[in-house]
Amino acid sequence: MSDRLFVFDTTLRDGEQVPGCQLNTIEKIQVAKALEQLGVDVIEAGFPISSPGDFNSVIEISKAVTWPTVCALTRAVQKDIDVAVEALQFAKHKRIHTGIGTSDSHIRYKFNSTREEIIERAVAAVKYAKRFVEDVEFYAEDAGRTENEYLARVVEAVIKAGATVVNIPDTTGYCLPDEFGGKIRYLMEHVDHIDKAVISTHCHNDLGMATANTLEGVLNGARQVEVTINGIGERAGNTSLEEIAMILKCHKGINIDTNINTTKIYPTSRMVSSLMNMPVQPNKAIVGRNAFAHSSGIHQDGVLKNVQTYEIMDPKDVGIDDNSIVLTARSGRAALKHRLHVNGVDLSEEKLDKVYEKFLELADQKKEVNDGDVLMLAGADTADQHAVRLDFLQVTTGKGVKSVASIGLDISGQKFEAASSGNGPVDAAIKALKKIIMKQMTLKEFTIQAISKGSDDVGKVHMQVEYDGQMYYGFGANTDIVTASVEAYIDCINKFKKV
Repeated sequence: MSDRLFVFDTTLRDGEQVPGCQLNTIEKIQVAKALEQLGVDVIEAGFPISSPGDFNSVIEISKAVTWPTVCALTRAVQKDIDVAVEALQFAKHKRIHTGIGTSDSHIRYKFNSTREEIIERAVAAVKYAKRFVEDVEFYAEDAGRTENEYLARVVEAVIKAGATVVNIPDTTGYCLPDEFGGKIRYLMEHVDHIDKAVISTHCHNDLGMATANTLEGVLNGARQVEVTINGIGERAGNTSLEEIAMILKCHKGINIDTNINTTKIYPTSRMVSSLMNMPVQPNKAIVGRNAFAHSSGIHQDGVLKNVQTYEIMDPKDVGIDDNSIVLTARSGRAALKHRLHVNGVDLSEEKLDKVYEKFLELADQKKEVNDGDVLMLAGADTADQHAVRLDFLQVTTGKGVKSVASIGLDISGQKFEAASSGNGPVDAAIKALKKIIMKQMTLKEFTIQAISKGSDDVGKVHMQVEYDGQMYYGFGANTDIVTASVEAYIDCINKFKKV
């Protein structure tokens, strides 16, 4: 009989900490419901004391999902735990995730404390949380750099205090796979009553070893993995849910099963990518657009003869329809609706009509509309509700010609126009924009990325603009990269506290 591995998804907590990827409560509920359909066991819904938004999201997610455990993060502080208890009041199955740093670096520099005091604080936090919920998870932050003998003392103490799950995070992504696996094995062999708790992994990808470390943890006795969709998360990200799920599915000899419905992986990946405006890199394992693509003649020949020569997974196993409907200007609403559904997006008929109009405009410019285009269009109709909207943009540019831009904006129903020259078409367009929006704004980051490939493709632009001491993140997408850049800048402006 196979061992059971519990999947703890932290897309909505650790994943959402990525700058520019914040979701509103409605979007978080949408992701939470998708995670429930995907089959995750635990949804870490947020860090309730960190903000009113996180607090409210934990409440609403608790109401929205039925069978997964809803988890709230806290520090080893009574006030944090009190707020988490209040946020989890509607959860059918609830867990408090509390903890403290255990590495000498954290103990000395972060807490100005001692090893013994840290154990006392850890035990006190677990006992306090246990007053309110039966399911208490303890995290030993920076366990990856914590000396094994001391870590075992901490783990033994919190299990004795009532922890049902103990999380061993490689917080900085520093460990080598055999080192992390050895750490889990050491705990399994040296902690009394370790069978009374589930040991969990939470690995970061700073050195590109998150998945390898997680797998080694599982092979050495961990039975919960903390993961995110697309591997998003702090800095270089977390362990990818899809990678661990498919490793176990492909390697039957490991004999460890999850509850993940792998056919939901791809649509969930696309939904998260779209809602967070965070493109998936083309060569990303499992869900990247090239994951099942073959360009080499030798590879193509092999696949045509027998797909298993170069594919270890069936695309359908992860929810990719390799016989997808091709979208062109002649495609109808039904085809568009189907493609959106495959990508995890279901729209009302009214919204579908709006998206279809934009789809036809795009399809007239492109030979074929791909999944990235469709997801971009599905989110584009929200721009109609913005206070500041782009009416028109005309740019003159070329070699030996000074770039000049004319722009028209609609600001809450009023029309404004301006023109400016600049060092290139984007610079000229943004300078013209600033003549209308007369605020002290500074462009801090400007990233352009093609959704797929080809000269007629939609380009995505991500911008970071500083205004009034705060950073705002904007996104734009268009077949014209100058227009996409202006739309990204306008997206930032619409997020300012006061326009």
